[in-house]
Amino acid sequence: MSPEIDTSSRAKNIGRLLVVVLALTLGGILIYKNYSGKLSGYQNIPEEMTINYLPADFKADVDPEEAMVVLANPQRYKKEFDGLVYNLNMSILRHVANRMGLDERLKGQLESEYQKHHPYLKNLYYHDFVALKDTTSALYQTWYDNESTNAVEVLNEVASKYTCFFVNQVVTTLVETQGGAIFAKGSNVDTPCGIALTEALRPLLKRMEDRAAIEDFSRSKGLLQEKVERVIAELATMEVRDKKGINKQLQTKIWGVNVSTSDIQITAISVLKVGFRLDDYFQVDLNSKANVVTITLPEPVILSHEVYPKIEKLDIGWLREVQDVNLNEGFNKLRTVFRQEAFESDIFDRSKTQAVELMNTMFLPVITSMNSNYRLKVRFKEPEATDTDDIDINFEE
Repeated sequence: MSPEIDTSSRAKNIGRLLVVVLALTLGGILIYKNYSGKLSGYQNIPEEMTINYLPADFKADVDPEEAMVVLANPQRYKKEFDGLVYNLNMSILRHVANRMGLDERLKGQLESEYQKHHPYLKNLYYHDFVALKDTTSALYQTWYDNESTNAVEVLNEVASKYTCFFVNQVVTTLVETQGGAIFAKGSNVDTPCGIALTEALRPLLKRMEDRAAIEDFSRSKGLLQEKVERVIAELATMEVRDKKGINKQLQTKIWGVNVSTSDIQITAISVLKVGFRLDDYFQVDLNSKANVVTITLPEPVILSHEVYPKIEKLDIGWLREVQDVNLNEGFNKLRTVFRQEAFESDIFDRSKTQAVELMNTMFLPVITSMNSNYRLKVRFKEPEATDTDDIDINFEE
């Protein structure tokens, strides 16, 4: 090999090496500029924007036993429900503040900042909870060991929807951010929202679920120890009949291999009646000057719900995976779906329309015998409200 070829080859290799070194240098500069703060303990981030997350134990200012009583009847314990929401959310905020290592001055501002949001939050919690919780199904839920557990599940659904919102609103007000971001360091670092949900809300609701399971078991065992007879005054205006089925397959696996399978198929027919509990509220007013007879009815509710389940198929594997709880869960799930579909339909509005027609039929002879110029007004009393819906009916001679 000639000296000229050897020199040319060496020059090319040196040139390639220089290009590689230059590319690595540029890459290192870019990495340093973009990630030097994270790699060097946030040394380029202003100190007032850096949060040092600390370990902290969650302490809830909520008594699970008292909470169960409030959740069982939120309409009756409206004030206590508001207090439960306040204590729950403040406990979550205090835990987030402790984990973020906020100083005492900022912790002292937590309550005043949250009070700016509580007036509308308590209404959102209440209305969502009442809408999701079927208060007319208490008897059935108790029988299926699910009354208190269902209330906790609904609270979890409602609280999970609003917790991140108010936590972020309060925290970003107290802590300086850059573009809405908080720079954090420490062990087990998480966002304020993540801490609120995983370390505060869910552990508290888990304790409430454990308490609910105990209460549900006790109530179901003590349900109807004696025969109960009571006087009722109800006006049923609509009836819904439906049929549904559910399939469930239970498998037993050993080392990932299915060795036994049990198949369950349950069908059920449902007879659901919607109407008015007249013993809760029923009022007739006569205004002789205005020639108006006003009948006020309560809001329509589910008066009765009969579910007749039938096991269509019960193929039990040799390891016998099926237990009583599997069948009960299937029955209760079908019953819940029937009721949920009723709430989502227009059956309650149709019940009001039918009630107006019934009032017309029942009171028309009496009204016309007094004065042919009288009008009948049917009103429906809104729960927890003073406003009512008016439907005017003019009677002709």
